Amino acid sequence: MTYQRFEDLPVWQEAIRLAEGVYDLTENPNVKISYSLRDQIERSSLSISDNIAEGFERGTTAELLAFIYISRGSAGETRSKLCFMERRPAFGGLKAEIGRLKKLAESCSRQLRGWADSLQNSSIKGQRHLNAKVREQEDQRKRATAFQKKLLETLPPDHPLRKKAEED
Repeated sequence: MTYQRFEDLPVWQEAIRLAEGVYDLTENPNVKISYSLRDQIERSSLSISDNIAEGFERGTTAELLAFIYISRGSAGETRSKLCFMERRPAFGGLKAEIGRLKKLAESCSRQLRGWADSLQNSSIKGQRHLNAKVREQEDQRKRATAFQKKLLETLPPDHPLRKKAEED
């Protein structure tokens, strides 16, 4: 599936939910949190979605990958701060909420890792590099792959080429 806007990306949506949850926690007047911890966890949580957006808008796969890894680092940083808070007696009554936020941060990390893995194996250099010639080459490659798949399906199940394709 191809997304046209970063706002439609499931990982961006998850990252925004995480940032909202962190802000809900830190803005709660009943929660005593130091200024520095509040500032750092708010910035790291919002950095996840910001870097997804910035990388998505850059136009090259290499830049997108770099921002995905930055975003993933911010998810780890946010999770680390939540782990710290979970261990502090002052946040004892918030263990369930902190645990929920940690799960959101972990989900963001997993999604970002999967996205990065798929992009690293992509032959497309990014939107900025997509000219008519590159688009035609990519379309031709997709047509050839589809044709090959259909052709293999017409071969008998015990045919060596079909067996090899199924193994790959």
